[in-house]
Amino acid sequence: MKIALSTVGKFHTFDLARELHARGALAGIYSGYPQCKLRNEGIAKDLIHTFPWVMGSYMAFPWKQQLPNRVLQAWENLNAVSFGRWLEQSVVDCDVYVGLSGSTLRAGRKALARGGKYVCDRGSAHIRVQDELLREEHALWGVPFEGIDPRAIAREEAEYAEADCITVPSTFVLESFASRGIGVDRLRLLPYGVNLSRFHPTDSAADGAFNVLFVGGMSLRKGVQYLVQAYQKLVHPAKSLTLVGAPSEALIALLKERQLWPADVRVLGHVPQPQLKDIMSRSHVLVLPSIEEGLAMVQAQAMACGCPVIASEHTGSADLYTDGCEGFIVPVRNVDALSARLQQLADHPAQRAAMGQRALQRVSQIGGWSSYGDKAMAIYSALHGHA
Repeated sequence: MKIALSTVGKFHTFDLARELHARGALAGIYSGYPQCKLRNEGIAKDLIHTFPWVMGSYMAFPWKQQLPNRVLQAWENLNAVSFGRWLEQSVVDCDVYVGLSGSTLRAGRKALARGGKYVCDRGSAHIRVQDELLREEHALWGVPFEGIDPRAIAREEAEYAEADCITVPSTFVLESFASRGIGVDRLRLLPYGVNLSRFHPTDSAADGAFNVLFVGGMSLRKGVQYLVQAYQKLVHPAKSLTLVGAPSEALIALLKERQLWPADVRVLGHVPQPQLKDIMSRSHVLVLPSIEEGLAMVQAQAMACGCPVIASEHTGSADLYTDGCEGFIVPVRNVDALSARLQQLADHPAQRAAMGQRALQRVSQIGGWSSYGDKAMAIYSALHGHA
């Protein structure tokens, strides 16, 4: 069985590609990333095909956030459409074609016409559920939001309709599709793995302190606005809050204007993964109160470093750990619940340490990307074998 993959960026698709390549099943991977950004992916060069002309310029343009939204949407639409047309002409004949949603329809149809199978891989909630949640959140905070580009919604829904099956990373995402009328018989649950050789304990959280960590792009979607409120309610003589990931000056300004921005917060920006595992190992808890995402991989990464997690129910957390055992799961937008769980861990260091050890054990049992590759191969084999 030969499997071709596509992604306009990198995401988890290259982790999957490495697993398929190791099993001799990878027919090729197609990306919008420049070839120079894909040199160290552990995949034979002749199996990596790129169309970087639009995505590369988009990545390199330094003032994207200063452009009007309609210009950004036009650029992103051009990227998806042009990449999709290139895919249609470029994807090799294969038994199963797996495309990350948003630009796969033409190549999927070609795979079907050749007698192959077409898998739409969706990393977030159903795009209409995602749009609704983001509209609600921006309205709550009085931040203008035009919604997800209708052209992107139309492309995705066409992919959902025509694919043989849709792979999703969490129960939250699966339920979002079911709520929009997609039959569960067409959905396949495929939670992401974690690189256990890259993420592991390198230090321990200091006694007498309480270090709260957030990892992700700073945005309303990621729920930073609820984390800072919960942190301000936390009572501890040596507490700290560290934000890792792309900062948002606009969000910081909004929270400062509403007197919600803590004076002692540290904003580190992007941190390389070798340094990230050190920060995770020294943190007492990772908090991820996202409004919507498929399965935030930073949760498993933190668990692999012995750091427990407090996350919202919209992060895929329930597919990684049990509430109250290796971490806590809280409702979205619930500052009181988030604050209560933070205070509980701060007040009971022995419980927090035990929870961190259980998190480490749990993620080891879940397995790394090799287990993900096994599950993916089982899905594709069953699909290929079904006439």
